[in-house]
Amino acid sequence: MLSVKNLKVSYGCIEAIKDVSFEVPSGKIVTLIGANGAGKTTTLRAVSGLEKTTGGTVFFQGKEITNMEAHRLVPLGISHVPEGRRIFPTLTARENLELAGWTIKDKKQVARRMEEVFFFFPRIKERASQLGGTLSGGEQQMLAVGRAMVTGGSLLLLDEPSMGLAPVLVEEIFEKIVEINRKGTTVLLVEQNAAEALDIADFAYVLEVGYTTISGPAKQIAADPRVREAYLGV
Repeated sequence: MLSVKNLKVSYGCIEAIKDVSFEVPSGKIVTLIGANGAGKTTTLRAVSGLEKTTGGTVFFQGKEITNMEAHRLVPLGISHVPEGRRIFPTLTARENLELAGWTIKDKKQVARRMEEVFFFFPRIKERASQLGGTLSGGEQQMLAVGRAMVTGGSLLLLDEPSMGLAPVLVEEIFEKIVEINRKGTTVLLVEQNAAEALDIADFAYVLEVGYTTISGPAKQIAADPRVREAYLGV
C-alpha cells in the first residue's frame, strides 16, 4: 500500500532524514520505533506532505505522492493523527469531527461516520458539546483518532498516540488501534513506547539518527538483543 524508498529530509544544512526505506502492506500495522531525534515524526510528516523531501520517493497505492500537498493526500485515503493531537481547542468535540469531513460531499456519510466514532469512543459522545481544549489528554487523543475515522482514509498515520497518557489509557488507545485495523484500515504507527508498539504491530522498523537500521516481523524485532537492550529495557 505504502512504499518509502531512500527518503531524505533536510532543514537547511541539517540532514534530519538521511536514508529511510520501509513498506506498509495493505491491512497490516507497521511501526517505526526509535529514540528521540531518530527522525520518526519527520518521516511521518514527509509521507503526509507536511515536510518537503530532498531525496527519495513515496508511493501510495502504486501512485507516486512524493512532495504532494497534504490537502491532496486526504482525498486519496491518507489520514494523519499528529504528535500532540492538534485538535481545535475552541471548537466542541462534535465540531472537530464535523470539520474532519470537509472533503466529503455526502454529508449523510459524514453523519454516519460520526456515529461510528461515538459508538467507538463513548466518552467522546458524552462530551460532544464540550470544548476540545477542556477534554482530558486521553479524550483529546480519542477525538484526534475520531477525526481521522471521519475522514475515512484507508491508511492511518499515527504519531506518538500514547504520549502523555496514563498507563490505563495507553492500553485503551492501543486496543482501539487494533480494532481500527481489524475493521480494514492499514496503520503506520510512530511510537516511542516500543514495547506496546511491537506488541500490536505486524512489522517493525528501527530508526536511528535518520537511517533505517533494523527491520522485520514485529515479534522478531522484539526478540532482537539490540532492540531489547536499547528500547525495551531488558
